[in-house]
Amino acid sequence: MLSNLKSKWRNDCAIPLYSFLITAFLFISLVLSTNVSAHFNLNVNLRIIHISHEGDGLRMFIRLPLAYLVADKLGPEKGDGTRDPAPFTRNTFENDQLQHYLDPEALRSDPIGLGKIIIDGHLIKVDNIILKGDFVKLRAYPALQQAPFATLKEAQAAVKGDIYHKEFDVTYVGDTVVDAEVFYPIKTKNTITHYELQSSLDPGLPLQNETANLILDHFGDDSLIFRIRGLLNTPVEISRSALQSFISFVIEGIDHILKGLDHVLFVICLVLSALTLRGLLWRVTGFTIGHSITLSAGFFGYTLKGDWFIPFVETAIAISIIYAAAIALSKEKRESGIVMTTIIGLLHGLGFSFVLSEILTIDAPNIWPSILAFNVGVEIGQLGIILVSWLLLFTLFPTRIIAIRWTIAVPCIAIASIWTGQRFLQLVSTFL
Repeated sequence: MLSNLKSKWRNDCAIPLYSFLITAFLFISLVLSTNVSAHFNLNVNLRIIHISHEGDGLRMFIRLPLAYLVADKLGPEKGDGTRDPAPFTRNTFENDQLQHYLDPEALRSDPIGLGKIIIDGHLIKVDNIILKGDFVKLRAYPALQQAPFATLKEAQAAVKGDIYHKEFDVTYVGDTVVDAEVFYPIKTKNTITHYELQSSLDPGLPLQNETANLILDHFGDDSLIFRIRGLLNTPVEISRSALQSFISFVIEGIDHILKGLDHVLFVICLVLSALTLRGLLWRVTGFTIGHSITLSAGFFGYTLKGDWFIPFVETAIAISIIYAAAIALSKEKRESGIVMTTIIGLLHGLGFSFVLSEILTIDAPNIWPSILAFNVGVEIGQLGIILVSWLLLFTLFPTRIIAIRWTIAVPCIAIASIWTGQRFLQLVSTFL
């Protein structure tokens, strides 16, 4: 009898102890992940590459952050705390912090120099032969004043005109984008059906591995779009394959939901609150219906407007995690909950659409296959989370399910409460 009481006491006390430890770990991880500093801010994290097939070669139009090209060329720190500026930049101190500005005059006087950095940093290989690129022209913009660049015609127009327009304000390097045109001549009469694209740029910037790369291959009137994340340090093979294009967006959808901790926590809480597999399937069905609707609607702009809308949705998503975790701990759980999860799915779908809008534009070619592929990727990632969670919770630990619910749900509530507070403050700031 005494042994049973001791065992029950240990089990009951272990629940809040495990919850506390996991909460503390997640909180520390969140704090550490937000204290990233660097000499160059990376406020633009998108690279767009158009490759046009021409009779005598390949023509590349590329848009990328200026920081990618110059951040690793900053001079070493001197004894007085100063540094020699990177090419095409100038340094200044603001509030005792070293800041880096674009130097428009240096750019205007030597655009070929910056063009060489672009060419050296991007390699195109056909049949294992590296093509030699010839610089044509470039332009630079403040990020908020950049020209459209979604289609080949827009890219061709974007590089025309002043290298840096005199009406543009001088801006931070991290807020500057560069558009360039490079031609790669090829001495062959054969049609190029595939080639490799690679970048050697490694600026050492925070979040650089999260770079969103859009590669658009144009062959006659046909265009394919590929979505790849990262620095492109590993060669990427581009072929005339619609399936390859589709798969690239599927991978992006999987990657987004797996790296979106708020979405992951919500899905795990859905699993925690399910009494049966049938009940879980109803919940997941509702969530899928909801986010599939608003992912497309949000992407095409059929939503409310205003600076307040995105932080409002993000706040609501954080609250949805608290709700789902609370349901998991409740003694009165609903078996299906499809209506509520559909409503919550509508919120999460808007969150997915915000990300999709950052990596794809409405006038991009093959827009519907890309949206469908992204949504398929989200579903695959979601089902992966559900499968792993269900197997771990209900197969490996069937006798400890109550303890497991508390151990996971309490940290979810704690972390989501922090997010709710942070995002609510952002929401309030849009009205001030």
